[in-house]
Parts: sequence; structure tokens; C-alpha cells
Amino acid sequence: MVLARRSTVLLGGSGLLVAMALLSLAVGAIGIPLKEVVDGLLGKHVSTEVHEIVVNLRLPRTVAAMIVGAALAVAGVLLQGALANPLASPDVIGVTGGAGFGATLLLLALPQYQALVPVGALVFGLLAAGIVLMLGSTGPRGGSVERVVLAGIAIAALFSAGTTSLMVAYPDRVPAAIGFIAGGLVSDGWASSTQAAPYIVAGLLGAIALTGPLDRLALGDDVAASLGTRPRTVRLLAGVCAALLAAGAASIAGLLGFLGLIVPHLVRLASGTGSHRFLVPASAIVGAAVLLLGDTLARVVAAPIELPVGPLMVVFGVPWFLVLLRRAV
Repeated sequence: MVLARRSTVLLGGSGLLVAMALLSLAVGAIGIPLKEVVDGLLGKHVSTEVHEIVVNLRLPRTVAAMIVGAALAVAGVLLQGALANPLASPDVIGVTGGAGFGATLLLLALPQYQALVPVGALVFGLLAAGIVLMLGSTGPRGGSVERVVLAGIAIAALFSAGTTSLMVAYPDRVPAAIGFIAGGLVSDGWASSTQAAPYIVAGLLGAIALTGPLDRLALGDDVAASLGTRPRTVRLLAGVCAALLAAGAASIAGLLGFLGLIVPHLVRLASGTGSHRFLVPASAIVGAAVLLLGDTLARVVAAPIELPVGPLMVVFGVPWFLVLLRRAV
């Protein structure tokens, strides 16, 4: 029964991902017939306009949405498993607050360096996570769930205060930072995805390597230790991988925190399993499909105005989360 549910989730998620990718390439301010989209992707002869729209504008954005959705979903799986906290997400280890501060610093205080906003978000996101993990892994109860969570709350508040201070200091430049804070994807080619790719790939590889240790950690620290797993080390490595994934995602699409919270719950409920060997790949697939759907809706629901995908994901995601919460409790 569980195997059948797992297969259904994987096949259904993969099918939804392919469908959403094609839809993302086909719809927009200018609609493109699906056949021409496929022809353009296969390198067949299409008009110059279709090639420019599909291959040069929409394809990089579609791939970026898939990367970001997968990265945030897997980061959520890692943190929820490592911290044994169903509410864990990249916010918990300070990545979101740090990335927001890094981007805001460049956009408001150093506007001449706006081209480096993705780099700033990545660097400060990793810096915040590094501080949280360092504080959480030292001291008498170093490595404990409570210590990591409390350190994350404190550091996130610190960076959020810094972001607010910058917005107060440069009120005339605040509109420039709204897009990043709200979260959204832009059609700027492959630059941002290329910059973040090494960090996201490293995080995904680390997540795959940690599936076994996280499954043993779910049995309790004492049992995990008796099986040769070091709970403190596993939590630290899971936090590092989640930080790489979340910071890389923030450097591409801004602050999209809700996805990492809800997708792992959705996959667990649909599949009936908490095995990380299944959750990591399945959540990556579902997360990519969900963000693709959200980004496509953001582009077309109020066309020609393009909405930020972050608030839209929250509006559609909260009802689903409340349903999941009701069924799970």
C-alpha cells in the first residue's frame, strides 16, 4: 500500500512537473501554441519571435523556478527532519533574514552595485546560517534542537532589524527592494541560476547523502547513536546543506519562505511515509512543480501586470496548509 502511494506521488509529481514546465513556456503576455514550444525546444525551425520568447526569455525563468522550488522544498525536508520540528523552514536558521539584509544593503545603501544583489543575498544568507549553526553547536548543550532554534530566532531578528533600519534610512529607494522582499522570478537569462548552481548542487548532493542518517535520527538520539549515527553532526550537516539550498534559492528568486514549509508536509501526507530516502527526491519534484504553477499564475492572472509570486504562493498555500494541519492533528 505504501509502495503504491509512493509510486503515485512520484509519477503524479513528475507528470505535473512536465505539464507545468510546458505551460510556463507556452503562456504569458504572448501565447505560444504548444507544438511551437516543443519545436523550439527541439531546435526545429520556428519563427525568430517564438525562438526569442520560448528559448531566450521563458526557458531560463522556467528552469530557475524548478531549481528554486526543488531547493526550498529539500531545505524544508532537511530542517524538519534534523530539528524534529514540523514548522522548521529556512527561516529557522536565519537564511531568509540574512539574504534579505544582503540584498537590501546593496539595493538601498549601495545602489551602484545592484548587479551584485544575488551575490549579496547568497553571501549574507550563508553568513546568517553560519552564525546560527556555530552558536547552536557550541556550549554545554551544543547541537541540541532547542539551542539551534533559539539561535536562529535571535539571528533572524537581528538581520530583520538591519533590513528595517536600511529601509528607514533610505525611504526614497525602498521600491527598489520591494521586488526582492516579496519574492519573484524575472526573465534575466541564465546569470542568476548559474551563480547559484554550485551551491544548490552541493546542497542537493549533501541532502541525498544525509537521507540515511536522518532516517536513523528520526528514531531518537539514543537509538541513532547506538546505530553509529552522531545526532549533533547530522544536525550540523543538515543545517549546512539547507543553508546552501535556501541561500542559493534566495539569490535567484528573493524571499520565498512558505514553500519549504508546506511541500514536505504535502508529500508526507500523500505518500504515507516519513522516509527521507523518499522525501528528498519527491519533495524536490513537487516543490519544482508547485513553484512553476505559482510563477505561471503570477504572470497571467493579472496580465499584463505581473504579480510577485511570493504573496501569491502564501495566498494559495495557506488554505492547503490548514487542511493538512487539520488532517494531521
